[in-house]
Amino acid sequence: MLRTTASFISWITHPLLAITYIYILLLFINPFDFGFTKWSDPGAVILFIRIFLTTFFIPAFAVLMLTFIGLAKSIELPEKEDRIAPYIISGIFYLWMFRNLLDNPDIPSSFSRAILGASIGLFLAFFINIFDKISAHTVGIGGILGFILVFLFQHKEAELLIQGLNDVIHLIPLSLFFLFFVLLAGLVGSSRLYLKAHQPMQVYGGFIIGIIAQFIALRFVP
Repeated sequence: MLRTTASFISWITHPLLAITYIYILLLFINPFDFGFTKWSDPGAVILFIRIFLTTFFIPAFAVLMLTFIGLAKSIELPEKEDRIAPYIISGIFYLWMFRNLLDNPDIPSSFSRAILGASIGLFLAFFINIFDKISAHTVGIGGILGFILVFLFQHKEAELLIQGLNDVIHLIPLSLFFLFFVLLAGLVGSSRLYLKAHQPMQVYGGFIIGIIAQFIALRFVP
């Protein structure tokens, strides 16, 4: 049961899903920043599909192909040698999306910065991976934590707009969601350790890289 739960947590917090989750988070904070009136607008859905395909589906499919042709032992990439190509492929797609969205007036700079931060995190993980395997899962969830921290520094009173039944709007402080992601990060780290996918320092190092990468991105996209 515990192993099944740990595996489930690992799948829903796959590092390539971090940008998709950040996009959803920003939509619930202020959809007008993207030019939408609400998260369910057709344009918001189309952008969601575009982000999901570019930052998750295509890189994940590339990893699957690497496994199929024998360049990786499994889709879980158990050895650090298996992770070299996936890091490079994912980093290229992330940088491509960052460059395409950077000059788009309908895309808030906070989201462009999140993608740049994720790209920096990927390449830092790639560099460290030369010497030792690091937890990509904690790099991903650490990136979300870093993004929320940066956002809270800039918008201390930020709230999420959740539309409930009868179109009633509920305002939830972003700081409360930050605590939720801190808890989720703990579950992710514990799951990776329970599954024996990483050593403790590899898990902690992932958190540090993910968070720092978002603050580095802030220097380039204020």
